[in-house]
Amino acid sequence: MERLLLVRYGDLMLKGQNKKRFIKQAVNNAKAMVSDDRVRFEPAHDRLYVYPEGADIERVANLLARVSGLGSYSYVVRTSRQLEDIINAAKTLLRSHIHGAMTFAVSTKRADKLFPIRSIDITKKVATALLKTYDELTVDLGDPDITLYIEVRRHGVYLYHEKIPMMGGFPVGIGGKGVLLLSGGIDSPVAGFLTMKQGVELEAMHFESTPLTTIESAQKAIDLTKTLATYNLGMRMTLHLVPFYALHRALMDHVPEPYHITIMRRLMVRVADRYAETQHIPVLISGESIGQVASQTLESLHVTDNACTRPVIRPLATTDKNAIVDIARDINTFSISTRPFDDCCSVYTPSRPATKPRVYYAERYERLFAVDALVNEALTTIRRVTLTPTSELNLVAQGLTVGEALD
Repeated sequence: MERLLLVRYGDLMLKGQNKKRFIKQAVNNAKAMVSDDRVRFEPAHDRLYVYPEGADIERVANLLARVSGLGSYSYVVRTSRQLEDIINAAKTLLRSHIHGAMTFAVSTKRADKLFPIRSIDITKKVATALLKTYDELTVDLGDPDITLYIEVRRHGVYLYHEKIPMMGGFPVGIGGKGVLLLSGGIDSPVAGFLTMKQGVELEAMHFESTPLTTIESAQKAIDLTKTLATYNLGMRMTLHLVPFYALHRALMDHVPEPYHITIMRRLMVRVADRYAETQHIPVLISGESIGQVASQTLESLHVTDNACTRPVIRPLATTDKNAIVDIARDINTFSISTRPFDDCCSVYTPSRPATKPRVYYAERYERLFAVDALVNEALTTIRRVTLTPTSELNLVAQGLTVGEALD
């Protein structure tokens, strides 16, 4: 018997004529994630067989669980097409999973219709042999404690007993590219993760106001990007660090306090929108959730979107905060996001922010300072770093501002 992984594709199985292209991207992403020449990948039209060939099968499975476009996997044993070998493999597979009295069922799929024994007959013979071998087992076809799955295919028979969920969605890179507006908080990394899960490759953009904000807040953005890079195309992500100090000072000097957050968000999407235009990137991604804070009321979102030409995708728009936190914990961003260092969106939050701002007032306040000139200056002084999950970049040890640390 040979032990391997059977991987099922996720939503991409619904893609019709484009399915081959989606599967190819998913398999390429899986190979890049595992990055082990010993591991052999054997794609089929509805399955991906992964042969560890000496590699740690649990490690391979854990890595594949981070690949979007893959729906579930099973630890599988492969045996010959001889009925005796199938029965012996079934006994061996279930032996370590029987704990006291249990119910079971056998489900057989004969993918190779040339195999001489019908599916129902394979099921009966295997179930009978298991009942004779293990007194603890009884048959329950409705709601069994354990189900043994048997797949008869051209090159062998595959047996497994559980299906373990994976990311699902679509393979990252298949859906184009977006710019993630990455704060140091909990929400935006989760929004980025969910967007990549749907096949969109991301670049991240963080607005830093050092020395108005601490260098540690920019370090949070770097560490969040490193974590998100795990799921991005090629396991790398570019982070654009936008110097927001001058824009920040200008709006604080000229804009009434209730509109600080509103104008700040408009300035941020303006910068991101103009950068995306130069790179032919069609969308921006934001972590906003409707009504969560004052700057995320429907009126506030409308005023923000009015400042850019691209659609702003908000994957968390209707998501409960507890659900967002659960995802953040799952993808290992929560502990980074909750470090006690505020970014420019939170450090100067007004005491009474406008919850129903108007475009007319926002545009009126923006005429009080040189918005276009400051936005252009920010665009020309962006600092870019490309990060992987193992990148070592510590701004805190290099200076008090991002400019000092990177220059």
